[in-house]
Amino acid sequence: MRTIKQLAGARTTTDTSHTEYIRAWTRTSRHSKRTLAISVISALCLVLASVVGESAIASAAQPTVQLGTAASFAVLAGSTVTNTGPSSIEGSLGLSPGTAVTGFPPGHVTNGSTYKANAAARQAKADLTTGYLDAAGRTPFVVTGSDLGGRTLDPGVYRGTSSLGLTGTVTLNGHGDAGAIFIFQAGSTLITASSSTVQLENGAQACNVFWQVGSSATIGSYSNFSGTIMALTSATLNTGATVDGRVLARNGAVTLQSDTIAVPTCAAAPVTTTTPPPKKPPIKNPTPTPPAKQPVGTVTPPGTTKTPGTPGAGSTTTSGKIPRGAPHTGGGGAMHGVSTDQLGAGIATLLGALILGGLASRRRRSHPWHSSPVGGPDGAE
Repeated sequence: MRTIKQLAGARTTTDTSHTEYIRAWTRTSRHSKRTLAISVISALCLVLASVVGESAIASAAQPTVQLGTAASFAVLAGSTVTNTGPSSIEGSLGLSPGTAVTGFPPGHVTNGSTYKANAAARQAKADLTTGYLDAAGRTPFVVTGSDLGGRTLDPGVYRGTSSLGLTGTVTLNGHGDAGAIFIFQAGSTLITASSSTVQLENGAQACNVFWQVGSSATIGSYSNFSGTIMALTSATLNTGATVDGRVLARNGAVTLQSDTIAVPTCAAAPVTTTTPPPKKPPIKNPTPTPPAKQPVGTVTPPGTTKTPGTPGAGSTTTSGKIPRGAPHTGGGGAMHGVSTDQLGAGIATLLGALILGGLASRRRRSHPWHSSPVGGPDGAE
């Protein structure tokens, strides 16, 4: 009898422990599910922020950089202008306070004049300083990597905290806006590799692209560059470079080697006009149309019209009700492109959140009931 009571007490203790395990498992399971759900929701929010945030900041509307009288200069320097080979300058050439301009000819200046240490050159240098400081202070900006190659950028302000480089092609997308402004801020140098390209598309124009350089700029051989370079110190164009823009150096020299520089012109944004539709003449004394007579013996259900004709392929029946499964009509929409950098960052964030959720689930599985004699909730008898 005593043995039976002891066995019954042990059974009661086991059942109590089992019940406690089940309750603990339920609470932990709910907690793990909540943790996983919160992690996934947080990841989706971060993905959305990574996709939208950079584009929204960079695309903040910017006015153009005002260059004053410096806008008519293709080349402007502080100390010297040195040229080797048949460089072509379309626009004025200026120098102040220096006076040494060498290499012209064989270089030549068209659609402009040469100004050395005179009032015009000094005023252009003063206006260049104003434009340089304006571009350097523009916000909000997006911090870019050291190399812009392979990227497609929207209008806005982009900053390289130390230097900016270009290997290959960077594409500037105007999104159909002829007045879209692109400003690049280089903390120290701007250096492009040979045969690099600044490509403009969808309305972007060279006259609206500005490169503010904290020290010196170097454009690689046979590069196709777009925009106005405003360097604090000096600017060097290696052999065969083409600049659709300006090469302006505040304090140092501009050095050319068989290069082509042309002051850009801005195409005016297209003007859209709407022609109102012609007015319809008023209808005088309209003749009422008598209702159609139905054949004798034909019954048409309410809300249904029937096209006269032979039943079959030539007969059409329409009803006031929309058939089940009929397509719903509505307005369409458009989606901006997402760069591969933004998409990659978003995917990485989502994977990180899923890993966190997995770790939480693993913690649940390592709970002590998994080593209990009754085997957790699945061991219930």
